[in-house]
This record gives sequence, C-alpha cells and structure tokens, in this order.
Amino acid sequence: MSELKWYVVRVISGQERKIKSYLENEVARQKLVDAIPEIVIPSEKVMEMRNGKKRIRERNYFPGYVLISADLTHGEAMHTITSIPGILGFLGSGSTANSKVPVALRPAEVSRILGKEEEVFEDDVRMQKPFIVGETVKVMDGPFNGFIGTIQEVFEEKKKLNVEVKIFGRNTPVELNYMQVEKQS
Repeated sequence: MSELKWYVVRVISGQERKIKSYLENEVARQKLVDAIPEIVIPSEKVMEMRNGKKRIRERNYFPGYVLISADLTHGEAMHTITSIPGILGFLGSGSTANSKVPVALRPAEVSRILGKEEEVFEDDVRMQKPFIVGETVKVMDGPFNGFIGTIQEVFEEKKKLNVEVKIFGRNTPVELNYMQVEKQS
C-alpha cells in the first residue's frame, strides 16, 4: 500500500516550470509514476496592462517552491526528486543527525492550497491591479472607444464597471467590462 503525501520542495526561483518538466520526464523515464503521481506549481492567472494592451499571465503563489505528491517510502522516489538540477531540497526536513525525512503537509494545508488553485479555474482571470472608484480610465473598445471617464462603481463578481464619460459636454454613465478599459497613469 502506498503512502502518498504532499511535500514542499524548494527550487531555484523563476525556474519552477523547467524543474517541474525535468522532474516529470525523470519520473516517467524511471517508471515512478505510482510513487510520484503529481507535481504542482500553485499559480493564478492575472490580467495586466502593458503598453496599452491587456495581457494575461500566470503568477506563482509561492515563488521558489513546488508541491509534490509522493510516497517517500519507495526507495528511488526521494533520490529522484533530490537529484534533479535546480531542486534545493525539501522544506521542513529535519536537520538532526538521525532524521533527514521531510515533513509532509497536513491535509488541511493541501486542500487550502489546491482549493485556491481550483478556485482560479472557476474565476478564470483576476485583475492584477483592481479598479478603484474615482479612478480615471480610457475606453479601449466599443462605441465609446477613445473616451476618458471616471469609475463610479466596480462590480468585481461580474467584472464590470460603471464609468461616467463626457459625451457632447454631458456626463453619461456607461457600463463596461474590464477588458474594454485601460487605467490612465
């Protein structure tokens, strides 16, 4: 019977995806998929503005760390994990003379971290810098393209804004979604 538990592995920051790929390839090559079935980089999708264009990128919750579901009682599993270039070691491993065994995450911690990961897929995309009432924005799409307005209301759950734009000298409220506006600096 396998004893699969979740462990946190310290890796070189910025190299998480490459290290995950190396580890997955090595696990498949050595046929250790039963001992190391899952490797996760907890991340979320965020939307940011760059040069007037909206960009969606993935941001790690814990830079420099990777979560691994593994059965470390299997002889080769621990050696395979620690021998991958870029892996610095397990988080929480005892440093006493007779104990080099890493400490597994508690089930509550795992469900909180992985629950956060699954929540992002439902939510799809979050704003990296959320909109604030009173902020000035430029309309980038739709019939009011090019207009400058002031945010009156923010509907985070619907990802929409009420923006007041000046049309023919009169302030007019317009409902726009996040993707139709850009923050003014």
